[in-house]
Amino acid sequence: MISKEEVRELLTSTETYRIERTVSTGDMDKFQEAICAFSNDLPNSKKNGYLIIGAYDNGTLSGLKVDDDLLKKISAIRSNGNILPLPIMSVERFEYEDGELLVAEVSPSLVPPVRYRGRTFVRIGPRRDIASEAEERILFERRTSYMATFDATPCFGATINDIDTDFIKKEYLPQIVDDEVLANDTRDIKEQLAAIHLYDLTHECPTNAAMILFGKAPQYYMHGCYVQYVHFAGKDRGSEIVNERQIKGSLCKILPQLENFVRDAVVTSRPMPISMLREKNVLNYPDLALRELLMNACMHRDYQSNMPIRLYQYEDRIEILNAGGLYGEARPENFPTVNDYRNPIVAEAMRGLKYVNMFNRGIQRVKNLLQENGNPEPEFNVDKITAFEVVVRPSLSLNLVTDEKNVTKSVTKLNDTLNDVIDFCYTPRSMTEIMEHLGLKHRYNVKHRYIDPLIEGGFLVMTIPEKPNSRSQKYKRVLT
Repeated sequence: MISKEEVRELLTSTETYRIERTVSTGDMDKFQEAICAFSNDLPNSKKNGYLIIGAYDNGTLSGLKVDDDLLKKISAIRSNGNILPLPIMSVERFEYEDGELLVAEVSPSLVPPVRYRGRTFVRIGPRRDIASEAEERILFERRTSYMATFDATPCFGATINDIDTDFIKKEYLPQIVDDEVLANDTRDIKEQLAAIHLYDLTHECPTNAAMILFGKAPQYYMHGCYVQYVHFAGKDRGSEIVNERQIKGSLCKILPQLENFVRDAVVTSRPMPISMLREKNVLNYPDLALRELLMNACMHRDYQSNMPIRLYQYEDRIEILNAGGLYGEARPENFPTVNDYRNPIVAEAMRGLKYVNMFNRGIQRVKNLLQENGNPEPEFNVDKITAFEVVVRPSLSLNLVTDEKNVTKSVTKLNDTLNDVIDFCYTPRSMTEIMEHLGLKHRYNVKHRYIDPLIEGGFLVMTIPEKPNSRSQKYKRVLT
C-alpha cells in the first residue's frame, strides 16, 4: 500500500490519468466507475490508480473525518459483484493535521476489459468515460497476452457453430451488458464474444469457457464435463445401486436440470411431530444447500480432468466430489474465508446467469441451511490435491420418523418430553438448564422441537418477551 508521504505527493501530481480526487462520500457510482477505469489502465502504464476521498481537485484537504462506515462501504466495492472481473484493490485511511483521507489503491487488471454494471470505463487524462469499440478491443488484446487459466485458452478444433450463439445473444448478453451498449453494438458475433472472453480471434475458435458454458457437445472436447449421480442402497459403493443418471450438456443446459433433479429425485420429505397436536414436514436434505454445493462444484472444478462431478447418495450421507483441489490463494489453513477462481470466466458467466453471486458466502450459507433443517455440519475434505470433497448427512430429525410404528413411538416420546419440560419450568429456567435437564446438546433442536411449540401452545412464556434472544432469557410454565 502507498505510504502517507506518497499520498501527499499524489495530491499535487500531474499524472491525472491515475488519480481521482473527490470530496464526496456518498457517490458510489462515481467511486465504482473510477475503480473500474483504473483497473482497465487504458494507457497500459502498469501503474496503480488512486481514488482519494477527502481532497479537492487542487490537492487541498476538505477536513473529512473518515469513519468505519465509509471505510467498510469503499472496501465492499471489491466484492459486491458490480465490477467484474473483481478489481485488485486495497483501502487505507490516512490522518493529517488538516483532515483525513480515504485512499483506494487499484492495480491494473490482468484480465481486462473490466466492466462496471455491464459498461467498460476507461481513464482519458483527468476524466473517465465509457470505452469505445476500438478501446475495448485494445483492452481485450492485452488480456490475451495475460491468458493463463484453462477456461480462457482456445478450444482448438471447435468453431463458432459448436456453441449456442442464439442462447448467448438472447439470454446471456442482455444479462451482462447494458441495454444501451448492446443496442449500439455493431460488431459481428465473433468480436462480441471475444470482448467477453468467449472467442479467440487469433486462432478463430471459441475459448474453453464458451464450450463449457454454451457448447452444443462439450463432452466431445472435455470428456469429464458432466455430472454423475448414483444412489446406493447401503453405506458404501459395494451396495446395490437404486438409481443412476448422467446429466450431460453445457452449463447453461445442465444447471437448471440440476436444480430440478435435486429437488425431485434427491430431496424427500417426511412428517415429524412438533407438538401434541401438530406435525411438520422435515426434509432429509435442504435442496438449497445441495444446490449451492453443486453450483460451487460446477464453478470450481478442473475441466481438464476426465473425472465427472460425482453426486453420490448413500443410506447415511451424500458425497459431492469434483476434480481439482483448492486453487490459488485458497489453502486448507484459510478455507473457507479465502477463495480463488480456477475458472474466472466460467464464474463470471454463472454470476451473470444468476446461479452464483461470488460474494464468498456460499459455504456459510450451506452451513446455515443445514442447521436450520436439523442436519449436522457438512464435512469438507480440503487436503486432497487433485479433488475437492464435501459430505452432507441427513437431518437428525429423521431419526424420529422411520416407519408407522416408530412415528407412534416418537409422538409418545415427544409428548413425554414436552410434559417434562413443562413440569421442569415451574420456576423460570434458562435454555442451558433445560438442555442439561433433558441431557441434550443441540441448542437449535431443543429450541425448535420443544421450546417454540410450547410457547406457541401457551404452555410456556418468556421472562423477557421483548428480547427473545437475550442471554438472560428464561422460560416459565403458565399456571392454569
